[in-house]
Amino acid sequence: MQALTIVVFQSDVRIAQALSAGLSSHFNAVHVTDNLYELHTAIPRYRADVAILDIEGTQVMEVERLHREFPGLSIVGTHRVADEEMWASVLNAGASDMFPTGDTEGIVMSAVRQSTGTHAAA
Repeated sequence: MQALTIVVFQSDVRIAQALSAGLSSHFNAVHVTDNLYELHTAIPRYRADVAILDIEGTQVMEVERLHREFPGLSIVGTHRVADEEMWASVLNAGASDMFPTGDTEGIVMSAVRQSTGTHAAA
């Protein structure tokens, strides 16, 4: 189990629960937030290493804001249906990676890879 703290924001409660369950077997702590305000307060409260963020329920400006406010945070975006333009704009806004919502394995690998790189650089 990785000693990382994860915060999750998904606009669909069922997806949030499924993602949380899948991530809980890989990470020390996983916290699900119900809205973006709660996400912003949960990141410092739990000393989150990674934020898993529903891109379809969020504007790209929010990714930029999170990246600016929490420079050590790895942001992994999720989507149900992505296109290349969405993917590029999210990465340009500061996200580390982006995956389909159901790709728990990809999200886990990205979270570990990105946060390890962030901690090594710190």
